[in-house]
Amino acid sequence: MTADTTTTGALRATRPGLGRSMNSRQLTMMGLGSAIGAGLFLGSGVGVQAAGPAVLISYLVAGALVIIVMQALGELAAANPSSGAFSVYTQKAFGKTAGSAVGWLWWFQLVVVIAAEAIGAAGLLSSVLPAVPVWLMALSFIAVFTLINATGVKNYGEFEFWFAILKVAAIIVFLAIGAALVFGWLPNVASPGLGNLFDHGGFAPAGWPGIAAALLVVVFAFGGTEIVSVAAAETADPVRSVGKAIRTVVWRILVFYIGSLTVIVLVVPWESEALSSPFAAVLATAQIPGAETAIVLVAAVALLSALNANLYGASRMLYSLAERGDAPKVVLKLNKAKAPVLAVLLSVAVGIVSTVLELFFPDRVLPALLNLVGSTILLVWASVLLSQFVLRRKADRTGQDLMLRMRAFPYLTLAGIGLLATILILSCFDGAARTQLLSTVALTACIAAGCWWAHRSRDRRPASTDA
Repeated sequence: MTADTTTTGALRATRPGLGRSMNSRQLTMMGLGSAIGAGLFLGSGVGVQAAGPAVLISYLVAGALVIIVMQALGELAAANPSSGAFSVYTQKAFGKTAGSAVGWLWWFQLVVVIAAEAIGAAGLLSSVLPAVPVWLMALSFIAVFTLINATGVKNYGEFEFWFAILKVAAIIVFLAIGAALVFGWLPNVASPGLGNLFDHGGFAPAGWPGIAAALLVVVFAFGGTEIVSVAAAETADPVRSVGKAIRTVVWRILVFYIGSLTVIVLVVPWESEALSSPFAAVLATAQIPGAETAIVLVAAVALLSALNANLYGASRMLYSLAERGDAPKVVLKLNKAKAPVLAVLLSVAVGIVSTVLELFFPDRVLPALLNLVGSTILLVWASVLLSQFVLRRKADRTGQDLMLRMRAFPYLTLAGIGLLATILILSCFDGAARTQLLSTVALTACIAAGCWWAHRSRDRRPASTDA
């Protein structure tokens, strides 16, 4: 049986099984909210300190890459809506071992990150609720979102919708306050003007190396947008929903990210220690009372939203792997809400174990695991672009009528591959990034070897039985 045939069978199995009650409104806001995380609210200052105001160039380059990846993923998801998403597309393009390896790698990354997000949110909220132990909050968060994911995709989608609304509202308020501050509209607060763009060593104080270093930081902030392709399989009209989500999400992400970073570099000098919490630094400059607490709460919401999304994505990827024979068939069991409850529980179990180990051995377990999966997003995006390139050429040769076509093919796809290759090369010249990349590549190679062996063993069974 060929990879294409196997994948087609998996797609047929996906559609009548999983629920399809997520609507376009939820999918669109999920795609928007998934890219607005704690990396923006708390981590964007790292990029500013690396490149100075020229971090805006880094964000524009990373944003362009995200747009290309999302366009490619939209074309693939509209043609083949599947809970395995890019894992299935990689299988169609490059065979079962490649598809399974991408799926298991992404699943492993998500279940590890679940622990980091639970502990991170609990750590942030401990400053507001010091009486509640961090371990209790972390495990409570995991329990609550396990229940949400086990009660059906509609409930998950609704929670993500409101999480996204809160994050978007926070950014809109921040942009409004930032604009008022920059234009001098706030009473008794002096405008910083444009001085911070050029007065502290120039627009690019660290030159191109600083911009490149910031790019390595920035690109990971956009991770999570790919979950739209996973969720598309559980919408009533995948083609319409994916098309709308792609069109609305990509430009809004750029507006929110570029807008927020523009405000930050205008208001806060790039070498300021206050950039450890850049949003709070801007609000403090604007003399907004309770700014630090407000940002802590918003960042905690962002982490909890990511936890919810990652648990959803992990369970659906595990379900898809089971459909294709790469995970135990028991994972395919659905409850009355048509949610893969065992896939949810198995995914969260790894997150709970990681959380408990980290609580007992602080700063020893999670850093090692996160370093192992740190470059997963780059490999997933590479699989998306390469798969889209192969499958689109095949569709054009055979005259397949694609529901959603990526524009400027193949030039846009090749440009995306070139940008990714550049980022991977830059990673090799940065000590921490190089270690992370090599660790993820080594993990991927081990997973691929295991998948190849499992497929080979399984394919040999019928022959030996017949003999």
